[in-house]
Amino acid sequence: MRTLSRTTGALALAGAGALAWGALVEVHWYALREATVPVLAPGQAPLRVLHVSDLHLTPGQRRKVDWVRDLATTRPHVVVNTGDNWAHLDAMPALLEALEPLLEVPGAFALGSNDYVAPQPKNPARYLQRDARTAQVEPVALPWRELVRRFTSAEWVDLDNHRGVLDVDGRRISLVGTDDAHLDRDRFPAAGGPDDVRGAESPVDLHVGVTHAPYRRVLDAMLDDGVDLAIAGHTHGGQLGLPFWGALVTNSDLDTRRAKGLHGWPGPRPDRPGGGDSMWLHVSAGLGTSPYAPVRFAVRPEATLLTLVPR
Repeated sequence: MRTLSRTTGALALAGAGALAWGALVEVHWYALREATVPVLAPGQAPLRVLHVSDLHLTPGQRRKVDWVRDLATTRPHVVVNTGDNWAHLDAMPALLEALEPLLEVPGAFALGSNDYVAPQPKNPARYLQRDARTAQVEPVALPWRELVRRFTSAEWVDLDNHRGVLDVDGRRISLVGTDDAHLDRDRFPAAGGPDDVRGAESPVDLHVGVTHAPYRRVLDAMLDDGVDLAIAGHTHGGQLGLPFWGALVTNSDLDTRRAKGLHGWPGPRPDRPGGGDSMWLHVSAGLGTSPYAPVRFAVRPEATLLTLVPR
């Protein structure tokens, strides 16, 4: 009996220590990840793409604002923002301050569910359900139209169910994106329309897909569209992970093996990225959390600098 009591006490102490680490240390322990993606045509110079996602910014998060501003020192050619930028009705000034240096760089964005509505308090166990999207109370609407206006006035391309194009560093990048699949707002834009620059007089060097939540239906549509590199967020990398195991959930129908990082879709290691058989997929673990669950464990908050190089 005494041994059982000591074991129970030790487990409780370890659990409390892990919770304290996740809530007081790791949730603020921002990391800049780097990955190399062999996706460009032979002979091309490297192209730097900065992927930021899931800031879930609230007023008073000074350290996060300063850290995001400093990402401009990576000197990216392109910034891709995959949504869930804020988590509070009064967060617009802090968000614009954080992103100000990055808005001077060519960019593209797709919104997430928490760009439209503020997060709600909920039982974290709901995320273990097959579909955790059922709302419990009427959500608070956020001024997302003003956010879109601010981004597009900086000439970032809106990819919420749209196509677009960026001309950067002597390369032409065609873009396709969807609105948030987690809210069932995704409508994949048809190929061959006026915004589809592939086949135009100026050749396209790269075809990129952008979405917030990496649901399988969206990734499959991007693969069918000939996307070379798909970029997404939403998962928080699982937010709570197990050391040497990884994520327990992705809050989508994406498998936990690909909760964060660079992978192939649908294969694990595509040898023909951008071809008909596979594409590259990068999922960011993001930089924030819901203010009602401000903890991370074994999943540091992150942004990623993707260096695209020739195949």
